Amino acid sequence: MKKIVALLLCCLLTLSFAGALAESVADLCAAAESMSHEELLEKALAEEGTFVVYGNTSRIVTAAEAFGALHGITIEGSNLKDSEIYTKLSTEIKGGAKGADMVMIQDGASLQSQALDTGYLVNFVPASVKDAVAEGDRNPLIQQFINKVFIWNNRGESVPAITNVWQLTEPQFKGNIIFKTPDSEQVNMNFLVMLTNEEWSAKLEEAYKNLYGEEIDLGEYENAGYKWIAEFLSNCTFGNSDTTIAEEISQETAEGKIGLFVLSKLRSSSVYTENLTVGEYVAAETGTPIEPFSGFMYPMYALVSSNASRPYTAMLFIEYLMTQDGFEPWGKSIGAYSTNTQIAPNEGDLGLDAWKGSLVMEDPEYILENYEDVYSFVTLYLQ
Repeated sequence: MKKIVALLLCCLLTLSFAGALAESVADLCAAAESMSHEELLEKALAEEGTFVVYGNTSRIVTAAEAFGALHGITIEGSNLKDSEIYTKLSTEIKGGAKGADMVMIQDGASLQSQALDTGYLVNFVPASVKDAVAEGDRNPLIQQFINKVFIWNNRGESVPAITNVWQLTEPQFKGNIIFKTPDSEQVNMNFLVMLTNEEWSAKLEEAYKNLYGEEIDLGEYENAGYKWIAEFLSNCTFGNSDTTIAEEISQETAEGKIGLFVLSKLRSSSVYTENLTVGEYVAAETGTPIEPFSGFMYPMYALVSSNASRPYTAMLFIEYLMTQDGFEPWGKSIGAYSTNTQIAPNEGDLGLDAWKGSLVMEDPEYILENYEDVYSFVTLYLQ
C-alpha cells in the first residue's frame, strides 16, 4: 500500500510540475507578445544551453541552422513525423525532461487534441508581425500554408484537363488518379472529412448540377460530399509519398494521369515539370475555375514547448520564421505561403488569398467532431 501511495504522489508531483511549467512558459509568452525584436533578442541571448527544435519538415532544420548561425546559438534540429513529435512531447513534459523548445507541426485537429488541450504547446505571436497576419491565423499561430492541388500530365492525346471535380468520378479516370493514401497522410484524410460538412457538400451538389444539368441522386449517401469521396477514391490508385507521385505523373509515359499532391514537389529535379499542368494555373489564366475546388490547403503551426528551457529563444525563432529571411527555405520555391502578408508569393505562383478562394481549408473543430465517422467510411474504399 505504501508503494502505491508513493507512486501516486510521484505521479501527482510530476503532473503538478508539468502544469506549473506550462503556466510559467505560457505567462512568459503572453507577456512577450508586447516586446520588440531587440527586447526578445536580449532575453534570448541571456539563455544558455542548446536550442532544440522539432519539426515535420527538413526545411525547419535548415531555417534553425541559419537562425543559430545568425545569433551564435547552438542548434539541435530534428525532422520527425507528427506522431513522433507528440510522443516525444508527452514523454518529455510528463517526465520533466529536457526536450523541444519550439515545434513546427501540421494538422490542426490533432494539434488541438494532443498538444493544446494537454498544455504541451503554447501560442506566441510576435509583436513585430502581428498586424501583418490575419486574425484567424494567429491562435494557434500559422507560420505558413501548403497546398495540394490537381496536376495532370500534358503529354499525348488524352490530356486529363478538368473543370469540375465530378469529372474525376467518371469511368475514364478509373486507375488514372494518384493520391497519397489518406490513412497514412493525415492532411489528406482531413481534406476528405471537410468535404462532408454542410458548406462543401452543398458546393459539390451545385457543381454536379452545373456539370450534368440535373439534380444529384444521393442514393445511399448522406450527402454529396460522401458520394464524391466514394466515387473519387474508387477511381484512385494510391501512392506512398507526394514526391513519388509527382515523379510518376511527370513521366513521358504517364499520359492520361492526374494527381492530387503537394505543389511544392515541382521544385524537385527528379520531376519533369514541362510535362505537367497545374489545374488552378489554367483556371487563373482562363477565368474558368475548377468547380468547386482545385485541391486543398493546410497550415503549418509554429509554437513554443511548455517544457522549453530556452523559451525566449523559441519566441525569437518564431519571429524569425515569420520574416523574409526565416521563410527563405520554403519561399524560394512555389507551393508555400507565409501568413505574413508582407512576404510576396514566389515568382510565377498565385498569392495566398487567391489559393484560399479556390481550395478546401481545414476546420479543426469540424474535423475533431466528425473524424471517426468519415474515417470509417473512407477505409471501405482503401482495401
